[in-house]
Amino acid sequence: MGNFFHGGGRSLSMSNGGTDVFVDVLMLAVSGLAESVWEYRFATLLTLQDQGAVGRGVVGFDLEEVDWGSSPGEQAAAKGFVLRVLDLALRRHRWDELGYEPPFAEGYLRQYREMVEAFDPAGTELQRGIFPFPGPEEAAMASCVRHRVLCAPAYWEACVFCNASRH
Repeated sequence: MGNFFHGGGRSLSMSNGGTDVFVDVLMLAVSGLAESVWEYRFATLLTLQDQGAVGRGVVGFDLEEVDWGSSPGEQAAAKGFVLRVLDLALRRHRWDELGYEPPFAEGYLRQYREMVEAFDPAGTELQRGIFPFPGPEEAAMASCVRHRVLCAPAYWEACVFCNASRH
């Protein structure tokens, strides 16, 4: 078992602990940037990588499983958003709130950013993964009051940080 993130012929494999950190820093960033329905749908996809809710060693997704949109403009906007999320996370946005030092997060984020940057959404056919890309009705628009990050109430009420504190 492992946690794998794929895209454009590349992959990023992480331990369970590394995946927890990766999701934590991405949730802090995506929660600060999401404004459109698509962006909230992407946030929901990230919440589905919460091992505290879905189980250890079984998360990850392929960039081909993301619904990037049907037009070149939609695809460029979606990819641009994901890159902005990664850039914000790389600037250590709210990392002081984590309660721990994420030693490998920067390396994971840089590697994943390279994957997204090299990925061409126009050249792919949408695939269906274990957790299909959330639809508009599943968009994570609710926010955890305690942690100020998005959560997906259609799947579970707690955010990734609430779920982590239960274990």
